[in-house]
Amino acid sequence: MRRFITLRLFNGFLVLCGVVVAVFFLFHILPGDPVALMAGQRSDLATREAITRELGLNLPLWEQFVLYVNDLSPLSLHGDTEANRSKYGYSSLFVLPSGDALVVKAPYMRRSFQTNQRVDQMILNNIGSTVWLALAAMLIASVVGISFGILSASRQGSIADHLILSGSVFGISVPSFVAALFIALVFGYYLSDFTGLNMSGQLWVNHPYRGRELHLENLILPAITLSLRPMAVITQLTRNSMLEVLKQDYVRTARAKGLSERRVITEHAFKNALNPIITSVSGWLASLLTGAFFVEYIFDWKGFGFMTIKAVQSLDFPVVMGSTLFIASLFVLINISVDLLYAAADPRIRLE
Repeated sequence: MRRFITLRLFNGFLVLCGVVVAVFFLFHILPGDPVALMAGQRSDLATREAITRELGLNLPLWEQFVLYVNDLSPLSLHGDTEANRSKYGYSSLFVLPSGDALVVKAPYMRRSFQTNQRVDQMILNNIGSTVWLALAAMLIASVVGISFGILSASRQGSIADHLILSGSVFGISVPSFVAALFIALVFGYYLSDFTGLNMSGQLWVNHPYRGRELHLENLILPAITLSLRPMAVITQLTRNSMLEVLKQDYVRTARAKGLSERRVITEHAFKNALNPIITSVSGWLASLLTGAFFVEYIFDWKGFGFMTIKAVQSLDFPVVMGSTLFIASLFVLINISVDLLYAAADPRIRLE
C-alpha cells in the first residue's frame, strides 16, 4: 500500500509539473498588459517601470519561468531579507554563502492585478462557498441518482424504467447554464411567492442588526441545478451496473435460498456494483468543486467559480493561473483518493 501511494503521488507530481509548464507559457502568449492593469492607463513611466521590475517582466521568458517555479515550490531559494519574509511568509532553513536562504513556505501564486491580494488567499476565501455548493449538489445527485438507478434496474422494461431513462437522457443533454437560467427564472422569480426562494443570495449573510446569519434556502436552487447532470449520469451508471450484477450466479443463488428481493439488492447486488458508481461520484465531485462557474455566476453565488470568471473578464492572469493550478491539484488528489476507496469497497482489488 505504501509503495502504491508513493507511486501515485509521484505520478501526480509529474502531472502537476506538466500543468505548470503549460499554464505559464500559455498565459504569457495571451494578449494583455499586466502593468497597465495594475498601474492604470494614466500612470507615469516610473511607476510602470517599477511594476515591470517587481513582476520580472523585464527578464527573458525562461528566467521568468524559473522565478515562477521558485515561487510555487514549497522548498525554494530566496534572498534572506525582511521584504522577502513579508512577501512570501517563509521559514528559513539555512543561509547559503551567496546570501540566499533555503526556505519552506506555502506556494506563492503571485498577487492579483486588480486587488493586489495574494492569489492563494483569494482562493481560500472563496473556495468555502463552492465546497458547500458542490457537496450539497453531490448529495442530491448521489441519493436520487442511485435510488432511481436501483429502481430502474429492478423494474427493467417497465413504465418507471422508461420514464427514468428518458429523464436521465434529458438531464445529460441540457447544459448547466441553460438549466440554471430556467430554474432561477421559474422558481426564483415567477414562483418565488410560493417557493420562498430567491434568484440570488449567499449561504452566509451579514445582517446590520442580527449579525452573520445562515440562509440555507439560498443554497437550494443552485445545488439542484448543479446536481442535474451528475444525477442523470449516476442514474444510468447505477442501472447498468446493477443489471450486470443481477445476472451473476451468486445473485441467483441468493434468490434460490428464499431471500427477499430487497435483501438480494441491498446485501448482495448493490455492494458489488459500487465500483463504477464510486468512480462517477468522485469524478463528478471534483468537477463540481472546480466547474460550477456558470451556475455560480448566474445565481450570483460568490464562490471559486464566480471569482475565476471575474478574473477572466478582467484579464487578471495570476488569479486565472492560480485557479488552474488549484483545479489540477484537486483532481490529482481526488483521483488518488478514489484508488484507495476501491480497495475499501471491493476486497477483490489488491493494490500490491
